[in-house]
Amino acid sequence: METAFTPIESLAGGVLIGLAAVCLMLLRGRILGATGILAGVLLPASRYDWTWRVMMLAGMFAGPWVYFVIAGQLPAINVTASTPVLAVGGVLVGIGVTLGSGCTSGHGVCGLARLSPRSFAATGTFMLTTGLTVYVIRHILGA
Repeated sequence: METAFTPIESLAGGVLIGLAAVCLMLLRGRILGATGILAGVLLPASRYDWTWRVMMLAGMFAGPWVYFVIAGQLPAINVTASTPVLAVGGVLVGIGVTLGSGCTSGHGVCGLARLSPRSFAATGTFMLTTGLTVYVIRHILGA
């Protein structure tokens, strides 16, 4: 398995995520945590709360199409996992988000910027778990 190194695209994506996080904090006083935003769409506290969350999700879905307009093609995505594996992965992510009280965008981008001790612990746990998972899958299981 080869991992593509895309520094320009990664930097651009990081800048856009950071800009979105700053704008959301400035304009709404809210932290950009993608799973929290999705949860608020599914179980809204109010109509006002629901509207900005839907707009954030719409922006996330529009991103690849903006890329298409600029680059003339959609990014190549090759998903080799089966649908059941993706479903199990989604459930595990949901459990992790619940146990960690947030996701990588909420803790890793916004929490670290606020110097939150809980976010430092959560982000360290995310990174360690990710590294161990990649190591096991690539070097022990040979996938």
